[in-house]
Amino acid sequence: MRTSSDGPPVLNRLDDYPIHQTPEPIAHPASSDPNVYDRTWFNGYSVDADRYFGFGMAVYPHRGILDAHFSTVEAGGRQHCVYASRRAPQERTDMSVGPIRYEISEPLRRARIIIDDNETGVACDLTFSARTSAIQEARQVLWQRQRRVMDATRFAQFGRWTGTVRHPDGEFTVDEATWRGTKDRSWGVRGVGERITIGAPQPPGSAFFLWAPLQWEDHITHAFFFDGPAGEALVREGLTSPIYASEREIPDELDDVATPMATAVHRVDYHPGTRWARRAELDLIDLHGRVRTITMEPQLRFQFKGLGYGHPEWKQGSWKGELAVGGESFDPLRLDPLAPENIHVQQVVTVTDGERSGIGALEQMLIGPYAPSGFTGMLDGAT
Repeated sequence: MRTSSDGPPVLNRLDDYPIHQTPEPIAHPASSDPNVYDRTWFNGYSVDADRYFGFGMAVYPHRGILDAHFSTVEAGGRQHCVYASRRAPQERTDMSVGPIRYEISEPLRRARIIIDDNETGVACDLTFSARTSAIQEARQVLWQRQRRVMDATRFAQFGRWTGTVRHPDGEFTVDEATWRGTKDRSWGVRGVGERITIGAPQPPGSAFFLWAPLQWEDHITHAFFFDGPAGEALVREGLTSPIYASEREIPDELDDVATPMATAVHRVDYHPGTRWARRAELDLIDLHGRVRTITMEPQLRFQFKGLGYGHPEWKQGSWKGELAVGGESFDPLRLDPLAPENIHVQQVVTVTDGERSGIGALEQMLIGPYAPSGFTGMLDGAT
């Protein structure tokens, strides 16, 4: 707790801008929840679905941690990962962790990820160029009994990539003609880092999450779902938005950039013995009841533990010391699909609605019972 004897709150460069939402400096969140976070995330994938990379960086103000993760996989090859964590600086514009740096070249238009050569063998210099407006999603609020365990705002933006990636098994070039990607910015409260137990123990909960950011020739479709164990909709949204030929053509106005759907519906067919999609369908139902059915065929699987999600050692928001850097490489085809750290995946998918074709990503995380898919235990696989 800060008292009058502690001196004034710490300022940073952002305090010079008229952006404050509370009487506190920017470095001090409005919420005292220890799970406050502020995160930037990207994926990138080749249009032939042969290669994929993901990146994430987040600050956890009350935990005093800034961490970053980058991972890449090629069809038939190993997935390579670099992880870094440090004590969070008070200066929020300092977005560097060990060899990893993230730069906002132009807000909502262009960003850069740099990973200098390091002991893991994973390095890159990548630039993201937006092709859509920033699309704000519905606020995501989830409860565990009377406790709010997630309360987040997020926006998505679709674009293209240029640059290079190096890893222990080789390197490849990334160009705007053949690479697509999605940016995901989120902030608020959600479970991160070491679990904090409060009072009486709670029974284990279930979680179903599905996200489908898809790119077509002249537009994107976007849908996400949080379901309860019976399949009930906790958070559900679908929308479409235009793709622009270049970042310069994206309108500056942030209103009316997306066309909302009335709702969306998903159907997933799983690989036997796993909770990974073998095939999936998505219904986007517009405000007039018209249904657009999209079929998604997975081509390449990426394990999200490579970005710290559920990783047993490099979990997001966990204290690793003043500065720590690590990495690993593994064969995605040799993993136990029902180990807790392997449940969360994103797959590059080719998509069609019967008239058009496209490409995108399908992300899944399913823990615990889920009646629509016949799962009755915490980690049983599909039959």
